[in-house]
Amino acid sequence: MSIFVTMNQGLTKQERLYKKKEIGLLFEEGESSFSYPYKVKWYETDIPQNGVPVQILISVSKRSFKKAVSRNNIKRLIKEAYRTQKHKLWDMLKDRENQIHIAIIYIDKVENDFAFHQKAIDKLLRKMIVELKK
Repeated sequence: MSIFVTMNQGLTKQERLYKKKEIGLLFEEGESSFSYPYKVKWYETDIPQNGVPVQILISVSKRSFKKAVSRNNIKRLIKEAYRTQKHKLWDMLKDRENQIHIAIIYIDKVENDFAFHQKAIDKLLRKMIVELKK
């Protein structure tokens, strides 16, 4: 029996990774992968904190994008692309009892449109599902 709540279409506060301790643990002990234009780190925790199987953090480098407007726009596009496709990852994790923390780091030097991000996130999630099944 799964202890997770049912998935909604939004990206709620519970689905966002924001606690410093958990973020530190993710970057210290998490596994890493690369799927252009993203670098991804993930860490499986033993006990879910808040009833969701995945918590996500999205980061865009200040070095590559000086203006906050550009960084925020890219993060907004990535969040929306993830939000529309998160069901793929949730479906795979619904029978598990642990939670996964994911950091998606945008490493490209140019701003891309939503269609680009949607394809890239789809590729990223497929790659993560293969990695997590191992």
